[in-house]
Amino acid sequence: MPRVALATFDPAPAPHPDRDLPVLLAALRAAGADAVAVPWDDPDTDWGRFDLVLIRSTWDYTWRAADFMTWARRTGAVTRLANPAAVVRWNSDKRYLGDLAAAGVPVVPTRYVAPGEEAGLPDPSDGGEYVVKPTSGAGARYAARYAPGEHERALTHLARLHGEGFTAMIQPYVTGIDTDGERALQFFGGGLLHASRKRAVLTPGTGYDDARVSHPGLEPWTPAPAELAVAEAALAVVAHAVPGAPEPLYARVDLVTGDDGRPLVMELELVEPNLFLFLHPGSLDKVVTAVLAAADGHPDPTH
Repeated sequence: MPRVALATFDPAPAPHPDRDLPVLLAALRAAGADAVAVPWDDPDTDWGRFDLVLIRSTWDYTWRAADFMTWARRTGAVTRLANPAAVVRWNSDKRYLGDLAAAGVPVVPTRYVAPGEEAGLPDPSDGGEYVVKPTSGAGARYAARYAPGEHERALTHLARLHGEGFTAMIQPYVTGIDTDGERALQFFGGGLLHASRKRAVLTPGTGYDDARVSHPGLEPWTPAPAELAVAEAALAVVAHAVPGAPEPLYARVDLVTGDDGRPLVMELELVEPNLFLFLHPGSLDKVVTAVLAAADGHPDPTH
C-alpha cells in the first residue's frame, strides 16, 4: 500500500479552499493508497515515512518563502518530493521568466526592480497600462494594474513591496487578457492533462492589497496548437535551468495573447497549481495513476 501525503496548508477555522483535496484523497484511497492531507508546516509529521509527498495546496508559502524552501529541501532529502525541491526553489522566484526568455520562449516582457534600485516605472507618455507585482507571490497577491496617470499609486505599491523585502516585477498590461482571457494548460505525469480559461483578475482601480477572485469566469478550454507548442517549449527549459532534477510530475503554463496575436507565457507554475479537477472530473483517474506511479519511485537526489 503506497503511502502518499498531500501537502497543504491549514486554513482553520474556515472550510478548506482546495476543492480538489477531498476528491483526490478519496480517489487515491479507493485505488489502494494510504493517502493523507497534511499541513506542510506541521512540526510533528515524519515526512520520511511516506513514499511520496505531493505538494498540493500549500497556498500560504509565499508569505513564508524561506521556511517553505527549508521544508522542501529537508523533505526531499528523506523521501520523494513532487515537484523536486530544486525545481521548487527555481520556480518560486518569478525571475525564472528571464530563463525562459533567454531560451527563446515568448514571455510577457518583464523588468525587475530590487529594493534600493530606482523605480523606473513606464513613462506616462507611452500611454499603456502596466502591472506591478512581486517576484514571489501567488493568487495575484500584491499585484495591481495601473493606468499612465496613476504614477503615485504605483510608487506607493513599489515602496510597500520593497519595504517587505520583495523584488518587484513591472510588465506591460497585456490587453489580450481582456478579450481572450488567460489560458491555463495543466500537465501531469509528462503529458497534457487538460486546459482552462479564466477572465482578467486585475481590474482597473483595484488596490494591490485588495481582495480579488483568483480564477474569475473559469471554464474548460481546448488549447490551440500554437498554445500547446509554447507551453511545451517553456517546460523544456526546466531541464536546463535545473540540471539533474527529475522531470516535474506536474506543471501549469499560463498563457495570454500578445499584441501580434501569438501566445505569451505569463507564468510557469511548478509549485502548487490548482488542478481544477472540479472543472475537469474526467482527469481524476489520470492524476491518480500518475501519483501512484510516482510513489513507486525513489527519493529525490537533488535536494
